[in-house]
Parts: sequence; structure tokens; C-alpha cells
Amino acid sequence: MVQLHVKRGDESQFLFNTTVDVSIETLSQQISEIYNGRLKVDRICTEIPELADHGISLPPNMQGLSDDQIMELKLKDEWEDRCIPSGGAEFKKDEIGRRNGHAPNEKMKDVLRKTMEEAKALISNKQVRANVCVTMDMVKEALDQLRGAVMIVYPMGLPPHDPIRMEIENQEDLTGTQASLQVIPDEDAQLWWASKELQRGKKLQDYVGRNEKTKIIVKIQKRGQGAPAREPLVSEDEQKQMMLHFYKRQEDLKKLEEVDDDTHLQSSWSDRQALKRQFQGLTNIKWGPR
Repeated sequence: MVQLHVKRGDESQFLFNTTVDVSIETLSQQISEIYNGRLKVDRICTEIPELADHGISLPPNMQGLSDDQIMELKLKDEWEDRCIPSGGAEFKKDEIGRRNGHAPNEKMKDVLRKTMEEAKALISNKQVRANVCVTMDMVKEALDQLRGAVMIVYPMGLPPHDPIRMEIENQEDLTGTQASLQVIPDEDAQLWWASKELQRGKKLQDYVGRNEKTKIIVKIQKRGQGAPAREPLVSEDEQKQMMLHFYKRQEDLKKLEEVDDDTHLQSSWSDRQALKRQFQGLTNIKWGPR
């Protein structure tokens, strides 16, 4: 299998296994699906702590309003009585005004937080260092874990306007958000290798040959963003190791300069003429009176 180290810019994303016979169009679709799926997991994991601390999301027309303004406008959250967490709720006001403040109890919070950490670890870019390849099945598993945890804590479900439910049901609206700039639609995904765009209509073997044991770094870009920056000749880890080596070398040289002890030159074993004088009978000569 050909192993692809997928990056976005200089940031590692994940490892992906494929074959040299795969078409670039299929490969681009597979990689973009995993890439966008990991972004979805990250967005849900960003909202999970808010759900655990402050409960479900308020309707859009109530978000950001003070209690007095809500009373004055006679607004009511119809989902407050329907979406009650298992084990009862504990009130903790959301100072931002996005959620209703009826948070789950500590036991249910632990379920959400533990599941969030497990899902993040499953598709984390740390898997690159562990040499673990990420698949779409792993991304789906992470999403299923998050969906299951939410159903355990909220058996009646979340409101349709809650961002977590919208993400799980693929109804999210990212228009005008920073997250929308990170998403790369399948049809706009471009793969680059060695400063070359992998053209759709060709196969991977047209670029890397037929060796199935090839390992390459590919960068995913959005169409129209141009070529990504070239990979440095020395990786960041290698550069750190080199700097550490040179630092240790300098410290060793400093210590050698500080220890300038040449008393050993006065020792008998260091005298190069000692053997010659011994053969000539010139050893143990005393110049004083007997």
C-alpha cells in the first residue's frame, strides 16, 4: 500500500493508505471526505463542553438577550421542558446567552467529556506520529460515539437549532464563519505532491510509479488557492535534534577549556626520554656529596 502523509499547509492532518492504481479523482474525494469529517468532529467537540456546562442551545431569537429583554418581548423557549438531561438538570447561567443554563449533572457531564476525548483521540493528528492511518470508518466511529453520548444524556434529543444536532444531522450552516474557510468541498479539493498538482483524470502511478511501498507527503488545497509552500529540506524534529546536538557540543568544548590541567606532563610516565636514559645509565644520578 502507498502511504500518504496528508497536510494542510505545514500542519499534519493524517496518514492514508491507498494503491498506485487509484485515480486522482477518487483519491481526492476520499481524502477530502476524511479531512472534512475530522473538521466536523472537531466542531462538535468544541460545542460539547458548552452543552455540558450550560445545557441546550436557546432559540436564535433569544440568544444574546438578557432576562429582562426576554420577559419584555414575551419570548419562551419551547424546547426547555422537552429536552431535559438524564438525572435532572443543574442550573448554571450562560453569561454569553447562547444556552439556557440547565446543565446535566456531574455524572452526565463526565459521559460527555470522556466521549469527547475518545473521539478526538481517534482522529487526532497525533496518529501520524503513532504511524496509524485514519480511515473514513474511524471518522464515522468518532461521530457515532458523540451521537451516542448525546442520546444518553438527552434521551429526548436536542432542539433542531442546537449546533450539535445540526452537525450530527448534516444540517449545519457555516456561512460567514471561520469554520467555513477550512472546509474543502469534494469538487474543489486539489492534491499537491513535490510542487506538482495531481491532475484529475490520471492515476497515482502516473506520478509516483508502481512501487506499492512508496511513502509521500501530499498537501490538500482548495481550488484557486494556488500551489502550497514546498516542504523544508529538514523537518522540524530533525532541526530540533541538530540544534540540541550543536548545543551539547558547545557545552562540552566550554568544559574542556575550563579544565586546563597539564600537571600530568610532570609525571614520570609522560617523559619520552625516560627509556633512553635508562639504557644509558643516566637514571638516579645525584649531584650532591655522598
